[in-house]
Amino acid sequence: MTIEKEDVLAANPDCVSGAALLQKAQGIAVGKASTAGTAPLRCFALSVLAGVFIAFGGTFMLLVKGDAELGFAASQLLGGFVFSVGLVCVIIAGAELFTGNNLMVAAVADKKVSWGAMLKNWGIVYVGNLVGSLLVVVILLFANFAGMNGGGVGDAMISVAAGKAALPWGVAFFRGIMCNALVCAAVWMGFAGRTVVDKMFTSIFPIFAFVACGFEHCVANMFLIPMGMITQASGFAYSGAADVSALTMMGLLSNISAVTLGNIVGGAVLIGLLYWAAYGRQKA
Repeated sequence: MTIEKEDVLAANPDCVSGAALLQKAQGIAVGKASTAGTAPLRCFALSVLAGVFIAFGGTFMLLVKGDAELGFAASQLLGGFVFSVGLVCVIIAGAELFTGNNLMVAAVADKKVSWGAMLKNWGIVYVGNLVGSLLVVVILLFANFAGMNGGGVGDAMISVAAGKAALPWGVAFFRGIMCNALVCAAVWMGFAGRTVVDKMFTSIFPIFAFVACGFEHCVANMFLIPMGMITQASGFAYSGAADVSALTMMGLLSNISAVTLGNIVGGAVLIGLLYWAAYGRQKA
């Protein structure tokens, strides 16, 4: 009986080396670039799913924050923990997430993927993530999710969105760097996983950390800020104390632009390029 290389790897519990992780990341990037080039509809569909999954995590987080009796630390910690369901779905079920795809730069650095192919993937995925996020916003509006806990969830929707829209551009940018460094660390560690449990365990804690610390994720904000805006516009009787004056289209665009650029720096540079610099010329 012949034993395949994959069977040996699956039976080996040892941690994967850093150089091997880089090679795996580059191989995945090549596949993503190819899919965007030869099957853009499939890439787009998987991107919509990723937007939906991240919005699911955001929905779960808003449910937690809808309980005004929770203290700040408890709300941040529990909200961060439940939000991680979004990335778990992306990694385990398989979907195209813009922030995770920032790691494709590690393949571009070795000329395994062209800049054009990477940017095409990023463009398709970014739009698909936005569509998926907004789809969940519409569904939750008609589901009257804001009315849960006597309107406490609706208050949380508006308060969270208003706080994000009011962030100064530079603050949102640097929070975006920190966020995607953690997200891409989760994705990178997930490359080492050989089982569903491995991948779940490695993805939960960095996501838990970025949400609890109040860092900014562009795809999450594609859901959270429009959710707050449409809830406010629907005539919801907001009873929170947040200043909602920044909850406008300009506030949305300011946040998303700053956070998107920050996410690229955090994921592509702090994780992707630094790992390439460390292991790019070594063999696994």
